[in-house]
Amino acid sequence: MTRAQVAARGDRPRVLLVDDDAALRAALQFALQLDGLSVETFASAEDLLQRADVADASCLVLDQNLPGMTGLDLLGVLRRGDATIPAVLITTHPAADLRRKAKAADVEIVEKPLLSDALLRSVLTLVATRP
Repeated sequence: MTRAQVAARGDRPRVLLVDDDAALRAALQFALQLDGLSVETFASAEDLLQRADVADASCLVLDQNLPGMTGLDLLGVLRRGDATIPAVLITTHPAADLRRKAKAADVEIVEKPLLSDALLRSVLTLVATRP
């Protein structure tokens, strides 16, 4: 999905972003909103689980290294609860074991620092898979 296609949808695809770094959360929210996405942010996995309705979300952006539950652990909890929402994992220097687990969960990893538009491209691709 391109930025133009997002704009042409008429609705704003809803992205749920979980990262414990407040500055990064704000920057990503701003950047994704500029591209026509509706972005809700959460500081932890537990925060998302307590406050968010994921049923109508288009995509999850999850930091792997969260306090408490990791990003992949959060995704596992959501999927065990029958959520089918696609996700992208953001992390620094992912180990081979994490890459294997992410692949098994059908989750793309975008590495920090987020210097290119790789995250945006991943999110737009995932949003395109949702009605």
